[in-house]
Amino acid sequence: MPFALPHLVAGFIAVMVGYTSSVILIIQAATAAGADAAQLASWLWTLGIGMGISCIGLSFYYRIPVLTAWSTPGAALLITSLGNFTLAEAIGAFVISSLLITLCGISGWFDRLMRHIPAPLAAAMLAGVLLRFGLDLFKVAPQDPLLLGTLLLVFLLGRHLWPRYTMVLVLAMGITLCALRGDLQLDTLHWQLASPVWTWPSFSFDALFGIALPLFIVTMTSQNMPGITILRAHGYQPATSSLIGWTGLIGLLLAPFGGYAFNLAAITAAICMGKDVDPDASRRWPAAVWAGGFYLLTGCFGASVAALFTAFPATLVTCVAGLALLGTIGSSLHTALQQDEAREAALLTFIITASGISLLGVGAACWGLLVGVILHQVNQRRN
Repeated sequence: MPFALPHLVAGFIAVMVGYTSSVILIIQAATAAGADAAQLASWLWTLGIGMGISCIGLSFYYRIPVLTAWSTPGAALLITSLGNFTLAEAIGAFVISSLLITLCGISGWFDRLMRHIPAPLAAAMLAGVLLRFGLDLFKVAPQDPLLLGTLLLVFLLGRHLWPRYTMVLVLAMGITLCALRGDLQLDTLHWQLASPVWTWPSFSFDALFGIALPLFIVTMTSQNMPGITILRAHGYQPATSSLIGWTGLIGLLLAPFGGYAFNLAAITAAICMGKDVDPDASRRWPAAVWAGGFYLLTGCFGASVAALFTAFPATLVTCVAGLALLGTIGSSLHTALQQDEAREAALLTFIITASGISLLGVGAACWGLLVGVILHQVNQRRN
């Protein structure tokens, strides 16, 4: 694998955004399940190791940027539902949920479903998912106008002078500026290796309906469906069933250690798929491999690395993520609205997805695609 600095930086930004945006949810979910300090570290170890192995292995094998992640909506679901169950029952539910995901991959039904989503609607959904990062970028202005102005200037200059190294310069400038101002909270950071802790699963019907099935539905609709759609929106044609099956199998193996759900990434994956990473789409997969390497590091050091990422100011993470995704948002909107016959359905898909609604436990991305596909089919038959 040839070394390229933009690949490394894209991988690091993807992991940084993933951890800083939702690691607190993992900690809260483990606490709700009754996990002690060692078991919490095991959860973080397991999630990092599982994501690292899957990112590296799948990206190397398929030669496309495959990023996996924990289920952020799933973690939010667990925070509210695990309090009524023992840790052993929770682990049993994780096993069942991962088994169902594995069966979805093996059976191939998910692949058949994804074939019915037109490319403009996939691009519209991607733009809707990522829109909030572009909007949040400029919400930083009242809090830290100096940081936003500096990074925006570096971004614009980089796009004209060194387009491939734009995000390298943005990240370096952001960290440097925050370090000079004393905004990096590194004084309480202590490096300590984490280790896995096995918990024997216990199975019950209450946990099946209260945890396993909701976790399975949320992970498939809010994570795996957008994850596959984002790959296709960038021109990749992955072996859908195989990818879903592998994420389920990894979850099945690691569930007893706290790996509650592994799935295809959506938002962080887009960071590793843009033109800033590499002008040639066929050479962007090393960025996902680097992300996998950083995930392995986060797994080995567990809570210590989580603390490292949370040491970055929230405004810095927001700015870097927003700037890294601007190009993808723009190209996705262009693809979504380019075809006259699909424009109305794509626009509706974009608006519903961007709204962030959640109905019946199903996220906005799934509802946006569903309504868009129905409208697209109606328009096709009318014409």
